[in-house]
Amino acid sequence: MKTSAKDLRLHTKRVLDAVERGEEVTITHRGKPRAKIVPVRSTTTQRRKLAHQLPLFGIWKNYADVKDVPAYINKLRSGRH
Repeated sequence: MKTSAKDLRLHTKRVLDAVERGEEVTITHRGKPRAKIVPVRSTTTQRRKLAHQLPLFGIWKNYADVKDVPAYINKLRSGRH
């Protein structure tokens, strides 16, 4: 969907309804595309994608040598304070 900056200002609810339905909305100013509004993915979907992209994501969960993560981190930082 395309809409002008003026229409966005006057009909924000209509634009947000379109985005909620999954549409991408291109905002134009003086006939030229200036911005795009896209639907936000759910947090769960983002976390799953991040977990697959970054091999160290969630490393503390399966790190057997460290049972108390905050204590371990404080121990590592103790020399700096």
